This record gives sequence, C-alpha cells and structure tokens, in this order.
Amino acid sequence: MTARYLPELPALMVEEAVKSALLEDCGRAGDITSQATLPADARASAVIAARKPGVLAGLQFAECAFRLTDPTLVFKREMADGDRLQPKDVVARIEGPARALLAAERVALNFMSHLCGIATATATFADEIAHTKADIVCTRKTTPGLRAFEKYAVKCGGGSNHRFGLDDAILIKDNHIAVAGGVVPAIEAAKAFVGHLVKIEVEVDTLEQLQEALSAGPDVVMLDNMSPETMKKAVEMAAGKVLLEASGGIELETVRAVAEAGVDLISSGWITHSAPILDLGLDIELS
Repeated sequence: MTARYLPELPALMVEEAVKSALLEDCGRAGDITSQATLPADARASAVIAARKPGVLAGLQFAECAFRLTDPTLVFKREMADGDRLQPKDVVARIEGPARALLAAERVALNFMSHLCGIATATATFADEIAHTKADIVCTRKTTPGLRAFEKYAVKCGGGSNHRFGLDDAILIKDNHIAVAGGVVPAIEAAKAFVGHLVKIEVEVDTLEQLQEALSAGPDVVMLDNMSPETMKKAVEMAAGKVLLEASGGIELETVRAVAEAGVDLISSGWITHSAPILDLGLDIELS
C-alpha cells in the first residue's frame, strides 16, 4: 500500500491568516482583561487538550498564533496532524508569559477546532467506505478565505482534494452543457481549449448523458444525484474507461451504498461547509 503523506501549508499563508485573526481579536488595546488582572512578569504553563474524540488538524495555526503574540512563548507539539484523538489527549504544551499565552488562546483554538472538525467529519465518511476502492473528496463549498486550510484538513481526515478553484481543472456542469448545446460539444470545446496537463470532468444526470460523455472521452464523469442502483449500471457502462465520481446529497447513512456501487470518488460539500467543530480546550497547569 502506498504511503499517504500530508501536504505542507506555506508558512506565509498561515501567518497571514493568523495575524489577521489576532488583529481582529486584540483590537485597539490588546487583551485588557489579562492586563488588568495579571502582573506583567507572570508566567504560566498550559496544555491544549481534546474534549471529544476526533482527528487532529491545525497545529501549525496554533503554534503560529502563540509565536506571533510573543516569540518567547515555547510551543511543544505532543501529537501530529492526522492523529486520532481521544478525550483528554494532550496535543500541545505552551509555556511563557501568561498575558501573551492567554491573548493567543482563542485564535489558536478557533483555527484548530474548525479544522479538527473537518478532519473528523472526513474520517467518519472515509471509515465508512474503507472496505471499498472509493475515496472521499471535498468540493468548492468552503468558507471564503479558508479554502486551502479546509482542504488541508480534509487530507488530515483521510480524504482527497477536488479542484481548488475555477482555474486548475475543467468541470462541465449542467448549465455549461445547456449553453454549449450538449454534452459532446461541451467536452470537445474543452479539449480544444486546455493544455495536456488540465483534466476535464463532466457532470451527467442520466445514463443517456453518460453514454454521450463516454463517446467524447473526458477524464472524469460526475454522476449527479443518481441512486446506487443507477450508479452500478453506470460503472458497468464505463468499464474503467474514465473515473466516476458520485455527487449530490451524500450523507453518512448513504455513503456506504454509494461506494459499494463501484464508483472511484465520492464528493461531499458537507465535510467542509457543515462539519461541527471539535471541542478542544486550553488548560492552565497549576504547580
């Protein structure tokens, strides 16, 4: 089995997002609660721990939040992104000036809880279909400004990434087909337009449209809102000539049947746009 490595998010991209969040939270005067209640020279030690089971993602964001708030804060990772979490698992330890530690807390936890939630939701789907060849993939239904981070979290949860935007792959949907005059004309126009490194996917709603698509030779065909029974017929028709992606209303209760129909990919917008956060907390360690 080929090893699956996590991608690395560019440090500059992470830092820009975290810096913006810290500026939003600190406002014009900084953390006035900590300034009012804690001596300037007070020091503290704390841990970030899981409150519920899940999958870890976003340690880089937490580390960046503490470093930008005060470079003298020491952040030690105890686990790695992609690790499975149980309640009370310690994922990181932080030590240093107490005011700075508490000022960075919420931004660090906001990023981590959100990304852990996506990773956990993805893993729940991926675990359900682990006995099949299908992969769970994300969509463009992401939080504006956070797409690269949310897609990273999908990878942490054992999923794969669909296209990142409108510019890195062609996905011909029903509205494109309507304006272009049909499935075949749309695919042919796409082939004439793109270079050899750009993949072409087309969405179909019926087996008749699938037959048309197969005659034009796209790289991927999206089976939109088809029943598992219809998908099985589509798999037989395609006979391995193209990758088949199932899409539309995929839920945890139905994903197993969809995967067992024999498709290669199952796309879900829910894992990014509706995944609940994973509860994490920062706890001060008292000596």
